[in-house]
Amino acid sequence: MKERKMGLKQAIKSLDAFPRTEEHLLQKTQSGALVSIVGLVIMATLFFHELTYYLPTNTVHQMSVDLKRGETLPIHVNMTFPSLPCDVLSVDAIDMSGKHEVDLDTNIWKLRLNSHGHIIGTEYLSDLVEKEHAAHKHGDEKEHHDDAEKKLHALGFDQDAESMIKKVKQALDNGEGCRVYGVLDVQRVAGNFHISVHGLNIYVAQMIFGGGAHVNVSHVIHDLSFGPKYPGLHNPLDGTVRILHDTSGTFKYYIKIVPTEYRYISKEVLPTNQFSVSEYFSPMKEFDRTWPAVYFLYDLSPITVTIKEERRSFLHFITRLCAVLGGTFALTGMLDRWMYRLLEAVTKASSGRAYR
Repeated sequence: MKERKMGLKQAIKSLDAFPRTEEHLLQKTQSGALVSIVGLVIMATLFFHELTYYLPTNTVHQMSVDLKRGETLPIHVNMTFPSLPCDVLSVDAIDMSGKHEVDLDTNIWKLRLNSHGHIIGTEYLSDLVEKEHAAHKHGDEKEHHDDAEKKLHALGFDQDAESMIKKVKQALDNGEGCRVYGVLDVQRVAGNFHISVHGLNIYVAQMIFGGGAHVNVSHVIHDLSFGPKYPGLHNPLDGTVRILHDTSGTFKYYIKIVPTEYRYISKEVLPTNQFSVSEYFSPMKEFDRTWPAVYFLYDLSPITVTIKEERRSFLHFITRLCAVLGGTFALTGMLDRWMYRLLEAVTKASSGRAYR
């Protein structure tokens, strides 16, 4: 019985892939120490390289048909108009159904700026979109002029109009500008919004500017987005600067909105939108009856893009780590043996010559 147990133990020991050598039989050399140090440095470097490769997340893009209905589209606006006072600027929004939204859930602020771009006052705007602007293009100037005068007399608005004109002209002489920022919540259908002087009565606008050719809609777009930002998102209009010198006209930005969902590695889902844009500028002509403005005409793509954060498999990381560390360990062992044999051969050769 004992012989069988001893035989079994010996059979198990014969399977040992890592036999131990007695301590007094081990020989340590300087070349071996040098190779060991180099090997440790290489293994540490490769370990940190693999770790930095594993820890960051990568993104995977998927596309599907957009099935969202009845939701609103948030439009984040932050723009500066360096040549127009806040009193004359208005924000208007229309959707493709032709319906002019009056009671928008809108939060828009206007900041008065001096000629150096510093804030000198603030004003809160709400319900800037007016019913009478549904198809407003400021055509037929004479007709508007006559109607405006009648309305002014009927409403007893002459004094207010005069004070408004004086105030705006003074602001123009002082070089005042305006910063418009906030959020528009519009229906999730194609449409447009624009920032212009269209909110003014045509008579008042004519008295202030003397015609559309003198309305300078130079602008700086600090931020324009259609939802919250996610990592890696680039809004193409951010930082856009359009300054006009001795001319006027209408800017039109044609925007294609792509509904997007960003799925974090924590399973949190962020619904938002990304977009592409093309730009068109129409300069004012001598007999144009329209008034300059900055238009943003947007349409929605029927395709939704889903962006998912993913991390590489931990098993994949361990496999790569074992491969590089084990390979380095085996390579340094081979180098150590080669260097030992080379030095041993050189030592024997030199000692043989000395003996002779």
